[in-house]
Amino acid sequence: MARLDHILLCGMLLVGSASAADQGERKITRREEPDYPQIARKMNLHGGVRLKIWINPDGTVRRVEYIGGHPLLAESALKSVKGWKYEGAAKESTAIIELKF
Repeated sequence: MARLDHILLCGMLLVGSASAADQGERKITRREEPDYPQIARKMNLHGGVRLKIWINPDGTVRRVEYIGGHPLLAESALKSVKGWKYEGAAKESTAIIELKF
């Protein structure tokens, strides 16, 4: 029975890694750097903002979701990433990125 559990576990790991490989990293062809917000500059605020993005097959960014980081930096990060362009692919993909300020 333990051998069967081991085989099933290995199979699940292989399936999981194959689906992760399907979402291979796509190269950015156009990247707009975020503006550093004036209020963040006055506060001498630095850090990163994590975003999840959905990329259409044509390489345009369809959706951007704020995951974490300082809220004062988030709006600028969201705005800049919406203008990014990726290389084309056969299907939509997702990526998690972090922008540093």
